[in-house]
Amino acid sequence: MSKASSPGPLLGYARASTQGQDLAQQRALLREAGCTRIFEEKVSGAKRNRPELERLLDHLRAGDVVTVTHLDRLARSTRDLLEIAERIKEAGAGLRSLAEPWADTTTPAGRMVLTVFAGIADFERSLIVERTSTGRIAAKARGVRFGPRPSLSAEQIAHARQLTEQEGKPVAEVARLFGVHRATLYRALAAEPV
Repeated sequence: MSKASSPGPLLGYARASTQGQDLAQQRALLREAGCTRIFEEKVSGAKRNRPELERLLDHLRAGDVVTVTHLDRLARSTRDLLEIAERIKEAGAGLRSLAEPWADTTTPAGRMVLTVFAGIADFERSLIVERTSTGRIAAKARGVRFGPRPSLSAEQIAHARQLTEQEGKPVAEVARLFGVHRATLYRALAAEPV
């Protein structure tokens, strides 16, 4: 790609997964592509906290083009890529990958490909939600309970009810006896006895 064909300032992003990896090759390719500034970091792509990527995204202005050597340097999944691409688009900037020429939102074809990816990702999310919902319904039918374990057993709640209602013990004292917060005991006592 020549510098003359660039629609705006090219801003590079280079990332290595570990401290032992070198960014020199990415840096050289990005400079050769015409990047005027390169944001680089050594952090796993699996981490959500990537400070240099955030700095790059905050720095973007309309017409800028975020350039990466490979898409996997920018995003850890299709969903992550689409979220980052959306932030870039909202800034009025473009996205370009040197290794994947189809991933160039400065061209109509590149925008179309990312739109198709977004549609596929949305479809995939819908399928996951549907499968999860179906699985939860089936598990509940089998008697599986979701959420954290209750702090108090049915026997403990019955005992606490006896202590507070029949013996007149203060809820705070009974809660200390069972090792739970007052609010937990109030909720348990308010529930219908089983």
